Amino acid sequence: MNESHLLLGVTASVAAIKTPELVNELGKFGHEVRVIVTENAVRFFDPEKLSVPIYHDVDEWSSWSARGDPVLHIELRNWANVLLLAPLSANTMAKLAYGCADNLLTTLSRSWWFPNTPEKQVFFAPAMNTKMWQHPFTSEQVDRLTRKLGWICIPPVCKTLMCGEHGIGAMAEVHNICTIVNKTLKVERVQNA
Repeated sequence: MNESHLLLGVTASVAAIKTPELVNELGKFGHEVRVIVTENAVRFFDPEKLSVPIYHDVDEWSSWSARGDPVLHIELRNWANVLLLAPLSANTMAKLAYGCADNLLTTLSRSWWFPNTPEKQVFFAPAMNTKMWQHPFTSEQVDRLTRKLGWICIPPVCKTLMCGEHGIGAMAEVHNICTIVNKTLKVERVQNA
């Protein structure tokens, strides 16, 4: 596979500041990227600076008014063959692990093909405070997403977090996220990108 339709789901974690870098790096591997942001994710970066389509919760119903009209989360699900949730906050992880569908991203995720297949992959890169990562609910939620749904976890790393604490919980480095996604998908870097 030399190109994929990759949907990047960005949630409200301070690691969302890396969204422009992540979009840029994914583009270097030939991924056609579109972005879904949760309402508070946009507090951490300027979506207007991205050169790819961006979807917000409000977009879900902007093109729908009657039966038979396009439904955005279904249109995006059908378009994408890869869903990358990065960063995935503790809040959105909990919603996804228990089937909550209360915004565009969680609704799309709930409607995703089950289980993960080579044609329709889901990756997630958690990002949260160390105490949140170490909370017993978190390991249960990761287990539900990986074992029950077949999603691929790109685990957080240990470093000094934005809050000043040192510990595990920081989103994996952008390069490492892209490497894992690309190796799994067998994507090679596009020349001169």
